[in-house]
Amino acid sequence: MDTTTRTILIIAVVGVLAKLFLGGKVDKDANIPALIADGALLIDVRTPGEYAGNHIKGSINIPVSSIATGIQKKAKDKSQAIIVFCHSGARSGAAKKALLQAGYTNVINSGSLHCMRKVLGQ
Repeated sequence: MDTTTRTILIIAVVGVLAKLFLGGKVDKDANIPALIADGALLIDVRTPGEYAGNHIKGSINIPVSSIATGIQKKAKDKSQAIIVFCHSGARSGAAKKALLQAGYTNVINSGSLHCMRKVLGQ
C-alpha cells in the first residue's frame, strides 16, 4: 500500500471513529435557511486557521475546543437556535453535545461546510 492510499485510509477511519464517539449525527430535517432568517446563530467550530481560509459569510468562529465558554458571549438566551458545522460533521457533533450539556436547548448539527454551502445555495 502506497503512502497516499495509507493516508486516505487513516483519515477515513479517524473520521468514522470521530462520528461514532463524538456524536456526529447531522440534523438533516432542520430547515437551516428558515432558522437563519429567524435569527439563529451560525457557528463554525473549525480552527481559526480553517475559518480564515474559507468560511460562510455571517458565520461566527468558535472552535469546538472552546465552544462551551465561547458561546456564552454570543448567546445569552439558551433557547436561541444555534447551528453548528465544521469540516466533516464530527466536530460539530461534539460541539452540539457540549452545548446541550451546557443547557442550550435548540442546537442543530448541520454537518460540514460543504453541506452548509449546498443548503444555502453558495
